[in-house]
Amino acid sequence: MQKFEKGFFVGAATAAHQVEGNNIHSDYWAQEQLPHTSFTEPSGIACDHYNKYEEDIKLLADAGLNAYRFSIEWARIEPEEGKFDPAEIEHYRKVIACCKAHGVEPVVTLLHFTSPKWLIAKGGWEAESTVEYFKRYVSYVMEQLGSELHIVCTINEANMGLQLAAISKRFRLMAEQAAKAAANAGKSAEGSVQVGMNFQKMMENMKYAAAENAAVFGTPQPKIFVSERTPEGDLLVLRAHAAAREAIKTICPEVKVGLTLSLHDLQAQPGGEAFAAAAWEEEFTHYLPYIKEDDFLGVQNYTRTL
Repeated sequence: MQKFEKGFFVGAATAAHQVEGNNIHSDYWAQEQLPHTSFTEPSGIACDHYNKYEEDIKLLADAGLNAYRFSIEWARIEPEEGKFDPAEIEHYRKVIACCKAHGVEPVVTLLHFTSPKWLIAKGGWEAESTVEYFKRYVSYVMEQLGSELHIVCTINEANMGLQLAAISKRFRLMAEQAAKAAANAGKSAEGSVQVGMNFQKMMENMKYAAAENAAVFGTPQPKIFVSERTPEGDLLVLRAHAAAREAIKTICPEVKVGLTLSLHDLQAQPGGEAFAAAAWEEEFTHYLPYIKEDDFLGVQNYTRTL
């Protein structure tokens, strides 16, 4: 099998909630249990990676990959505010050791969408207090595991909330236009806006979910990480990243630190240059002051936008 040069990594990535299973203290788990949840089905045990990580990492190594990016689940490490679980730290220590035993570089992400349920009840990713809560969690993890790591990603797709706000605004406009066109034609617009889901049905469910969220989180619109972000909340996420980077560098100066962004391949068509430049400013360049001291930037690209 062809070998990569030392320091060149080709790997695979997972998110804890998507693969580990039984993430019972997280915001996602709580939302999955709501009668009018937006999730099609609960995560349950997922693919049981929490218990099968040794088998999974061996498969990864056998495929010729030499890096594994995985996330440490905040809701496992700090299931209650200020109460850290050393048993979960030991679990992730074993995952890191397993990677190294198979010649795989562990690349750790400290926040991959999910948060502890208690954090969201305190205002989540629009609350100023979250910056310090995140820094405290990151500091604890790095004090325990930092000496075993070389590369750490603080936050996965830090701009996701702002992208969701833009997408939601566009789909709402589509729904309004569809309803207006249907009304003019004397027809129903039900189900006319499909974006991988029935958008109208999702909006209808949100009316019921508001009361259900209030009962669970104390607010009808919990500010989970993957929710529509205000401009203020967007910058709060970046301040949380900067605080985490400072903590990591203080504890483990040699560790490489960065974050990832979800970036479209924006391609201006004739006459659309100014619009494309404004979109790129919103999606990327306004983050530069917050990431200029990072060691790397991870880019996740799924599509282009004309």
